[in-house]
Amino acid sequence: MPKRKWTLWGSLAAAVMVVLTPAGASADTYWQCAQFARLMSGIQIFGDAWTWWQQAAGRYEEGFTPRAGAVLCFKPTSRMRLGHVAVVTQVLTDRVVQITHANWSPIEGSRGKIEKDVTVIDVSPQGDWSQVKVWYDPNRDLGGSTYATHGFIYPDASARLMASTGMTRFENGAIAMAQQAASQMASAVRPGQGPMSVLSQAADSTDRIAALIAAATGGGSNNNTSK
Repeated sequence: MPKRKWTLWGSLAAAVMVVLTPAGASADTYWQCAQFARLMSGIQIFGDAWTWWQQAAGRYEEGFTPRAGAVLCFKPTSRMRLGHVAVVTQVLTDRVVQITHANWSPIEGSRGKIEKDVTVIDVSPQGDWSQVKVWYDPNRDLGGSTYATHGFIYPDASARLMASTGMTRFENGAIAMAQQAASQMASAVRPGQGPMSVLSQAADSTDRIAALIAAATGGGSNNNTSK
């Protein structure tokens, strides 16, 4: 994700924290992935990310096809013992999605940050999203690791309502608070375009997505060894 886009998103994210964080808490929130996924998706599951798949059984629909708004559940690993959860924001193809998640890449040297609309590619042999590669910001590319996943948890009507309510609070409070700063940044990046237009643009072009798929599936070189 380009640094300018990070700066724009950071301004809005900081404003969101001011709106949603209880009085007395620090606005410089360290976001855990499960905490953020619950807020963004509206899915009311609590506890570490590795428990979400089992907790969702019988409460929410689960499956292996990506949908916008669904939560992708990662299995724990030796380096990621608590697992990971991320919210699908856009389905680009049947094997490429964009996610928004927290506490994945170290951003400016620290973790606990939100990453918006980053690329995840299904590299499973059967195309069932059981194995994925994830964008890793320090590499400016996909990370070198392949992650096993359980699948997707789909929000029900009540979860979608809760997520919508959260977004309404965002729109009514946070965007208004960040508008002036975002406008200044947007005009510097692309004169003539408003900040929301800049923020809504996809992180990767079609050609870039094609290159990432080729790299992830062995059709191109990928020498990354990090996350």
